Amino acid sequence: MPEPVTNKNAPIALLDSGAGGIGVLREVQKLLPREQLLYFGDSLHAPYGEKSTAEIRRLVLTAADRLLARAKALVLACNTATAVAAEQLRRRYPDRPIIGMEPALRPALSVGAHPTVLVLATAATLGQEKFARLRQKCEKSATVWALSAPGIVRLVEQGLADSPQMDAYLSTLFATLPTLPDAVVLGCTHFPFAQKSLRRVLGDLPFFDGAVGTAKELRRRLAAQHLLAPKDAAGSIMLRTSDPRSLPLFLRLYQQ
Repeated sequence: MPEPVTNKNAPIALLDSGAGGIGVLREVQKLLPREQLLYFGDSLHAPYGEKSTAEIRRLVLTAADRLLARAKALVLACNTATAVAAEQLRRRYPDRPIIGMEPALRPALSVGAHPTVLVLATAATLGQEKFARLRQKCEKSATVWALSAPGIVRLVEQGLADSPQMDAYLSTLFATLPTLPDAVVLGCTHFPFAQKSLRRVLGDLPFFDGAVGTAKELRRRLAAQHLLAPKDAAGSIMLRTSDPRSLPLFLRLYQQ
């Protein structure tokens, strides 16, 4: 069993299939500015959401093992990675904070009495039992639609988050909706980067994602395990990727 980490100055690792988790990274940096943050985007294998469960799990566990060789905590800044591999990682590293994500469906219920909520996610996330249980609980208070949107991930990874191509893809994707929903859940960390296009196509609807909640849960877990960086520590951010061609995109999204 891996040794527990007691070094408060060790980095926090964040893992995503590509550029999507940069939005989570920004929220973590805002909330925990003294921490060393190590972001790894597996762009060479993106998108995860269209792969088999076994392949996603293999990729996530391989990357997580490498990151946790030096990190005091791991944020799975990817709904798909969380759905597929979080439980196994928590068993493998019982003394490390392993923070995952799930579609922010519960917060979206706040928009009104029995709202219609559209959940956008990857096929892998929507196909997991974890999401099925969440949906079942929330359907007591809302009408929940679920829609796989793999093209958003691909376009964000190509640097086309706000583009005519994104508008065209979304217009086709939403053409099958019977009516506009009351709220939209962005159940993939890539999706918030497409909000301008989403608003052009869907209108000024409330959008919900889990980045802020994930950052708050990370802070809570680090505090509970006395792993927060010292008050005099200088924070830093390191960006890493399995495909160096993605680094300019990572930097651009971080600086938005």
